[in-house]
Amino acid sequence: MRAARLIKMVLLLQARSGMTAAELARELEVSERTVTRDAQALSEAGVPVYADRGRAGGYRLIGGYRTRLTGLARSEAEALFLSGVPGALREMGLEDTASAARLKVAAALQPALHDTPRTAAQRFHLDAPAWFSDPTTPESLPAVADAVWDDRTILASYRRDPADADVERTLEPYGLVLKAGVWYLCARVPEHAGAEPFRVYRVDRFTSVQVAGEHERFTRDGAFDLPAFWAERAAHFARSILRAEVVVRLSAEGARGLPYAVDPVAARDALAAGGDPDDQGRVTVTLAVESAEVAHAQLAALGPEAEVLAPPELRARFARDARRLGAMYTP
Repeated sequence: MRAARLIKMVLLLQARSGMTAAELARELEVSERTVTRDAQALSEAGVPVYADRGRAGGYRLIGGYRTRLTGLARSEAEALFLSGVPGALREMGLEDTASAARLKVAAALQPALHDTPRTAAQRFHLDAPAWFSDPTTPESLPAVADAVWDDRTILASYRRDPADADVERTLEPYGLVLKAGVWYLCARVPEHAGAEPFRVYRVDRFTSVQVAGEHERFTRDGAFDLPAFWAERAAHFARSILRAEVVVRLSAEGARGLPYAVDPVAARDALAAGGDPDDQGRVTVTLAVESAEVAHAQLAALGPEAEVLAPPELRARFARDARRLGAMYTP
């Protein structure tokens, strides 16, 4: 227990220019007196921990000291920051690299590797699959992942729909996203360098992928932010498919459950625009939905906590459901 704490203390001081006893105590979850004893123990063991006295004092490592506990290669360090999603690593062909990294990790990264958390975050954003669904692994995924890591251009043949002909594109692959079991590539299209140069492609619709050579790398746009780009595109897509509206009267419990039953963004928008509760404590909202058919399946999950007021045909359908349920459960 103490050995692990001492190692963590060295790593904290290695990562920062200096820390006060109070800051170390908070990080290590011990008392300041214990910090003092640990600093003395490290000094006696040959670790050059220096104590600055006074109100602005604290602890620091002197002489550019760095621990020798790490031996990570860059690829291992980058893969480490994705190692919380082993299925995704396996599909991208990075499982062995991540395994090697986990065996070596016991210390902070060397200065040359301090950018690896951001490097990984800007190339792979993992929007994990839903429960009880098995993600598909596109055949071209490992090749695309290699191109993303190495900033290498790809020549891809893409089929938007099974009935369509292939479209060939030269792409600069910026990042991969795993959304609900489906892999997407966010890429810059050099030939569309105008108002909207970045596009999103489903990787399972690539029919072929050719990765450029080692010396044919593109220069990344430093302003591109993969999580922000994906969030904006995902919200735009979600709104684009919500082409119908229903009017629903919700109990307090129904209002709390609405974001879990329908599109969360649509639910938040509807609740924000809703009026004050009526004398029964229910609020009436206008909700954007994909279709009346989809709304029927979604709102049924709220049971008696949601009353559909419009459109009339959807209200009539819920009325029929209620009569059938009443008959079924009548003693």
